[in-house]
Amino acid sequence: MLYLVATPIGNLKDITLRAIETLREVDLVVSEDTRKTGLLLQHFEIKKPQISFREDNEKRALPKVMEHLFADKNVALVTDAGSPSVSDPGFTLVREALANHIPVTAIPGATALIPALTLSGLPVHSFTFRGFPPRKSGQRKRFLEADAMSPYTLIYYESPYRLSAFLNDALEVFGDRSAAVANDLTKKFERVDRGRLKELSEKFATEAPRGEYTVVIGGTDFDDKNNIFETSEEQTE
Repeated sequence: MLYLVATPIGNLKDITLRAIETLREVDLVVSEDTRKTGLLLQHFEIKKPQISFREDNEKRALPKVMEHLFADKNVALVTDAGSPSVSDPGFTLVREALANHIPVTAIPGATALIPALTLSGLPVHSFTFRGFPPRKSGQRKRFLEADAMSPYTLIYYESPYRLSAFLNDALEVFGDRSAAVANDLTKKFERVDRGRLKELSEKFATEAPRGEYTVVIGGTDFDDKNNIFETSEEQTE
C-alpha cells in the first residue's frame, strides 16, 4: 500500500493523529527532504528508514520505491510541508503505483492554499489553484494571461525571491484587483497582507524575503469597486 501523508505546513501540532499512526506503522518513508522529514519523525519519536524522492531525482528513485511496493511493503510518501503531489513531488509515483494495481490512499491534512483562501476575504465559493508560476517574466505573464478573464478567485504559490516580480506581472496582466498575500501560515507570526495589487506590489518591492508565499487574487466577477481592503498585516501569536 502507498500512503500519501500530509505533513504540517508550519505548526507541528497540525499533523493528524492518523498521519502519526500511519508513519509509525509503515515499512518505509519516502521523503522530499530526508533531513526535514527526519526532524519531523524525531519530534514524534518515530524511527523509520527513508528514501529521498525529490524533483531532481524522481526518475532515479522511482524504481527503488517500486521495489518495496512490489514486495508488499507499506510505504508513506511525504513532502516537506503539506500534501504530496500538490506543487511537490509525488505524481509520478502515484501514477506508477496505480498502473501496477498497487493500492493508494491519502491521509489528508494541512495545505497552504485553503487557509490562505479563507483568510483572504475574497470569494471562496469557486476558485482556481494554479500552483507555482514559471520563473521567467515572459513565461509567467503568458501563464497569468490564461486566467485573465476567469471569474473565479485565483490562488498561486510563489518563492520569496520572485514574489515582487510576480506581483508586478500580476498587476500588469490583471489590473489593480483586490488580492491577499499569505506568509508563515499556522506559525507564530502568521501574516496576511490584503489590498490591491498595486499596493501589495509596492510593499513587497522593499521587503526582505522570507518563507514561501501564497497569493490570492480576485476574479473578474468580484465587484470590488468599493474595495474594503486597506493594506494590512495580521499576526497571530
